[in-house]
Amino acid sequence: MTSALESRIAAEVTARRGDLIRLTQDLIRIPTLNPPGRNYREICDYLADRLARSGFKVDLIRAEGALGDSDAHPRWNLVARHDGAGTGDCVHFNSHHDVVAVGHGWTRDPFGGEVEGDRIYGRGSCDMKGGLAASIIAAEAFVAACPDYRGAIEISATADEESGGFGGVAYLAEQGWFAPERVQHVIIPEPLHKDRICLGHRGVWWAEIETKGRIAHGSMPFLGDSAVRHMGAVLAEMERALFPLLATKRTAMPVIPEGAKQSTLNINSIHGGEAEQDEGYTGLPAPCVPDRCRIVIDRRFLIEEDLAEVKREVTAMLERVKAARPSFQYEIRDLFEVQPTMTEKDAPVVRSTAAAIEKVLGKAADYVVSPGTYDQKHIDRIGRLKNCIAYGPGVLDLAHQPDEWVGITDMEDSAKVMALVLAELLAP
Repeated sequence: MTSALESRIAAEVTARRGDLIRLTQDLIRIPTLNPPGRNYREICDYLADRLARSGFKVDLIRAEGALGDSDAHPRWNLVARHDGAGTGDCVHFNSHHDVVAVGHGWTRDPFGGEVEGDRIYGRGSCDMKGGLAASIIAAEAFVAACPDYRGAIEISATADEESGGFGGVAYLAEQGWFAPERVQHVIIPEPLHKDRICLGHRGVWWAEIETKGRIAHGSMPFLGDSAVRHMGAVLAEMERALFPLLATKRTAMPVIPEGAKQSTLNINSIHGGEAEQDEGYTGLPAPCVPDRCRIVIDRRFLIEEDLAEVKREVTAMLERVKAARPSFQYEIRDLFEVQPTMTEKDAPVVRSTAAAIEKVLGKAADYVVSPGTYDQKHIDRIGRLKNCIAYGPGVLDLAHQPDEWVGITDMEDSAKVMALVLAELLAP
């Protein structure tokens, strides 16, 4: 049975549909490109003005000294808080405000916020300015429908999720903004579909492998030692043994899509020999045997795996190559690592979101785990807050694509779900 409060909340969200569209368009039209980190202060100022008019106390926080922060491109974040009529839990909606490069293949203005039918187009519409807008509408609608609520609502717009989140959520977590004594529930409105609750993500280990050789004249390669050929042997051993091994590792985590239920490894980049010249250079390369070759690997691992064993598998592969090639030398450098995380299905924010999905959409929620990481890793690892999920509007496959879009009805439905979660957790 639908309660009077639930009916008021649904009506308040529906009444704000036009505002939801305009807000999403305004956010898209601020090109917060990362890299390098453009217009971060502009979008935070825009949101600060909007949320202050809605009764939120706003803090703007620069992640000074964080990875990526500079005077040319300062890493600005916003945290806005609305306190209720009495004590209670704090529910925090966290969205990143940065977007990736536009890329090629667009048929629309990437920063135009064009509306066609039930869609809003633009870079970041799906990932994740539509989710940010939906969370703001949800909070405003809930406060209007339930002004005597207990506790607090927070909305944050944070930097650099697309490049690791170190100038955003990681910095805020280090400063105590996500401490469990001040925040009890977190929803990250990433585009996971409006009927899905994302419980967490796989782990990641990035590393650089360098093979070493000896430079010599290209006409006499026998006097040198080609690091590129050595790397070729590494790649061949990956194909022979490592990729088949990873294909045997499967998880019980509900990871999507199906192919991500196994361990994976991507060769992110490769470079060997002479550095590439600047665009427009018309000369030929120098005839040299390459004495260095580097690859960056992106290894995604499962909650059932141990990171130390993940690293040992790669080292063992390199040692096999070394045993077969007498002059083989290598170096491996850690770049980045994140442990897998998965919130339990019986956590309060999960139960409340599942109940809200069933009320709004008339169906049971699906539970998924993301193949890649997002800012939940910092809330869990640094903030020590486990009661965290990703839930928001949008089709995940559209993220980072040309002609990216978000559905207007999907945003409205997700806003209703988020507002009902607030009712479940904060209504007196």
